[in-house]
Parts: sequence; C-alpha cells; structure tokens
Amino acid sequence: MGRAQKLSEASIRRIWKQHNLKPHLVETFKLSRDKNFVQKLKDVVGLYLNPPDKALVLCVDEKSQIQELDRTQPLLPMRPGVPARQSHDYRRNGTTTLFAALSMLDGRVIGDCMPRHRHQEFIRFLKRIDVETPPQLDLHLIVDNYGTHKHARVKAWLHRHPRFHLHFIPTSSSWLNMVERWFREITDKRIRRGTFPNVKALVTAIEQYLENHNQNPQVFVWSAPVERISAKIAKRKEA
Repeated sequence: MGRAQKLSEASIRRIWKQHNLKPHLVETFKLSRDKNFVQKLKDVVGLYLNPPDKALVLCVDEKSQIQELDRTQPLLPMRPGVPARQSHDYRRNGTTTLFAALSMLDGRVIGDCMPRHRHQEFIRFLKRIDVETPPQLDLHLIVDNYGTHKHARVKAWLHRHPRFHLHFIPTSSSWLNMVERWFREITDKRIRRGTFPNVKALVTAIEQYLENHNQNPQVFVWSAPVERISAKIAKRKEA
C-alpha cells in the first residue's frame, strides 16, 4: 500500500492505527436466512434466560465424523521452553459420531458414541436421555435443523414421550446451541491432541473425557438478550 500510494511504511501504519484498521485480521460470518429467525431466536434465548419450572433445558447435537488419527511418528512430550510436538501427517483408520446433551442447569453432559448419525441413532440417544434424567421433569431440547431430528419416526417417538419438547435454532446459527461450546472444549483438549491406533481407542478417550468432565462439570451461562443479538445482526447487515 505504501508503494502504491507513495507513502512510507510508518505513514501507512499510523493511518491504520488512527482509524483502528487491522488488515492482517480476517473474521468469518454467515447470516441466517431463516424466515422464522426472530421467532426461533426468542424461543431459544428465552429457554436460556428464563427456563421453565420443573423442567431441564438440554442442548443437543451430534459431532459427526470424528476421525481416528494415528500420527506417523510418536508424540514428542513438552520440555522447558519447548511445547509438545506431533507430526503433521497421520493415518485415518475410521470415524465415530459423538451424541451429546449439555444440561444448562449443572453443566453435566450425557454422551454416547455411535458409528452413524441417522434417525435410528438419534432415537437411541433420546432413549438414553430419557433414562438418565429425572422422570418427573419435562425436557426441553435445543437442536439444529438436521433432517434426522425431524424424521417421521422421531416425531412418532416424541409423540409417545410427551415430556420431550424440541426447540429448533434458526438455520446457519450453530452459535446459538451451547453444546457447540462444549464440543470446542473436547476437541481442543482431547481429540485434536490425541493419537489413536483405532476407533475403539478414540471412543475410550471420549468416554474418559466425559466421565472426568461430569465429575466437576462446568456450567455454561448464556447472558446475551435477544435485543443485543438483534442489534449486532442488524449492524452486520449494514456493513
């Protein structure tokens, strides 16, 4: 830019700083085109900020295609001044799908690994949630718009289990489902840093992480009201 405008590098930097411009940074975004965006936003945020009495709010989703990656060379442990190191190349030997339900009450996670994520597996996971939650409480599940969650057999199962209530987030709004925050935790702290010789070892590592998490669960708190979110989205559209 300096050469193009015949200015010094210092002048360019001073102009950038004066106008708070950061050309070295790039952020990504995607605006939802859901026709019922506001309605769904109010529904989900309402559950976060004002949950119903005698009920549990669970954020539910699947982390699909988790790859079992076996590094081509052994992991080098960290040393003073040197971080742990692992080879950039790896072997793929299979995948698993992690179904997870994050409780907004206490941060505990109900989880299960399955080889696929069809409606059959989703119903199986719903049955597990049914068993592992107090039977006297209604269950409000926040889910995305994946076709599995709307399958006819899923709807039939939900009809037979009236304490289950599904709340769909707007399309292209995964940030609204708090279980994604927990998925980031397990990815950064366990999956991405691990080396697994087979899928069984990968599943075992995920189950151990789940067990350790639930011994001292972290509560994820939603604080943003609908008005603040709507204002940010409106500003983004103007940009």
